[in-house]
Amino acid sequence: MKTPVIIGGMTAPDSELARTAAALVEQAHSKPFLNHVHRTWWFAEFIGKKRQMKYDRELVYLASLLHDLGLSKDHIADKRFEVDGADAASRFLHMHDYPKTKVDIVWDAIAFHSSAEIADRREPEVALVHFGAHVDVLGLRMDEISPQLIDDTLALYPRLGFKRAFTEALAEVARRKPHTAVGTGLADVGRRLVPGLEIPNVCDLLLAAPFES
Repeated sequence: MKTPVIIGGMTAPDSELARTAAALVEQAHSKPFLNHVHRTWWFAEFIGKKRQMKYDRELVYLASLLHDLGLSKDHIADKRFEVDGADAASRFLHMHDYPKTKVDIVWDAIAFHSSAEIADRREPEVALVHFGAHVDVLGLRMDEISPQLIDDTLALYPRLGFKRAFTEALAEVARRKPHTAVGTGLADVGRRLVPGLEIPNVCDLLLAAPFES
């Protein structure tokens, strides 16, 4: 049995389900992505503690670890990657008899994790997954986390070229499913990194709607 991870005196959840989820993402993701989902949890936890929020720690842990399944080759489907990931996480949790009310919150946390000004107004667990992911991807809200905690987290879960791995994964989704990129940041990534990629412009779609005016 692995020793529970401790950073800043805080211990990561170590239930049987938490360990099973950790094993699932270890199989699903490359090392840069695996470290990202773990960092997402820790950054969410640090912010939650600093803000003295009341939340289900295991639920945030599960949603954080599972939030990018939609970018993995084994779990990508035909929806937005956030929804693919939420659906995959729901299937996994239902299979392990996780309570439906909690599964629903995990689904929301993953489906909305890239949705600023939506996720942060939902349940605290949904908000925290959004916060944790965006600390790691864009550096948002880093001022709420001490430099020592950032350094300790990076020491355990180094980035290993995460920026490149993440943008390439997003570009691949845009290439495979350009319809899911319309009106999202995915379109920016796709247009820059996928030569010749055509993603419909929202303005063109609006003006082409089948009405006179």
